[in-house]
Amino acid sequence: MNFKLSSLTATAALLLCSAPAVPQAAATVQNVPDLPYKATPNFFQIPAGDYLGETQGVATNSKGDIFVFFRGNPGARLWEFDKTGKFIREIGKGYYGFLFAHAVRVDAQDNIWTVDEGANVITKFSPDGAKILMVLGHRPSVLDGLLPTLHGPNPPDEKYTFCRPTDVAWDHQGDIFVADGYCNNRVVKYDRDGRFLAEVGGAARGKELGEFNLPHGLQVDHEGNVYVADRGNNRYVVLDNNLEPKTAYTNVGTAWTDCISQGQHQYLFASNSNPNGNAPGTWQRTGQIYKMELDGTVLGKFGYAGKLAPGFQVVHAIDCRNPDQLIVGEIESWRVQRFVLESQ
Repeated sequence: MNFKLSSLTATAALLLCSAPAVPQAAATVQNVPDLPYKATPNFFQIPAGDYLGETQGVATNSKGDIFVFFRGNPGARLWEFDKTGKFIREIGKGYYGFLFAHAVRVDAQDNIWTVDEGANVITKFSPDGAKILMVLGHRPSVLDGLLPTLHGPNPPDEKYTFCRPTDVAWDHQGDIFVADGYCNNRVVKYDRDGRFLAEVGGAARGKELGEFNLPHGLQVDHEGNVYVADRGNNRYVVLDNNLEPKTAYTNVGTAWTDCISQGQHQYLFASNSNPNGNAPGTWQRTGQIYKMELDGTVLGKFGYAGKLAPGFQVVHAIDCRNPDQLIVGEIESWRVQRFVLESQ
């Protein structure tokens, strides 16, 4: 029998089948106080007759609007909600750069950036979502037919071509930092106009500082330091602004994603996520989100593994613009939750 898979279905299948097996690590930090974060039930007002899919990315802008980037039908979708959880609109419907969502971030000017792991592109949208201002990377041409997912440097020019990128961030100068995660295992720096400046890591996975095994998340603090969720190595790696390694935090479990709050005093939130597949024992040693100082000092934790809200089932994204209000996106439970720090 002859049949042909759609490019979307085939690409998604290849991506899912090619994800590397990553061992889950238990957090080793001791005597961490529980933080009184409380979930806000039924906060997001989903459009009638529609549904969220795997929630890969969440972000807020300066007005408090919330952006949710998820894998749904027919592919990657980007929704915007206001600060009360009311649905505003869908952005980029039918956009060629949407295929297999991985992250959404909002920069200091409220531009909206999406990272698409399947299309291999990072897109900068205007604050209202009406214009595309920049595209980094290149989506494979349909003329090339169905291609296997690559596991090494991506031709023709690896400086400007990604292989399953995972995240994006910026410093105060507007320089752009990209986690080129699944097959290139590197972090890349560009200037504000998208010109290549530097990179660290490479196609070969490694454990030394300056090497990565699936850099899965990325944030930049006010000083320009870069914090990389090095998922395969169960650590959060800190780089300086020129991508020179400084240190690594290895005591809070498996590094799925990170977030750095705004304001004069910044905090780092790190997720020890309950993994895909629920392997034996993972529910007992994962599920927490840790609040930390930028120097790695652990201040507290909250959350637990669980398929029912307010438990966590594979936390993939955190927004912490306001450290007293966290927006958390999850994969396998196909949901996004809002948490508020209770009065102490």
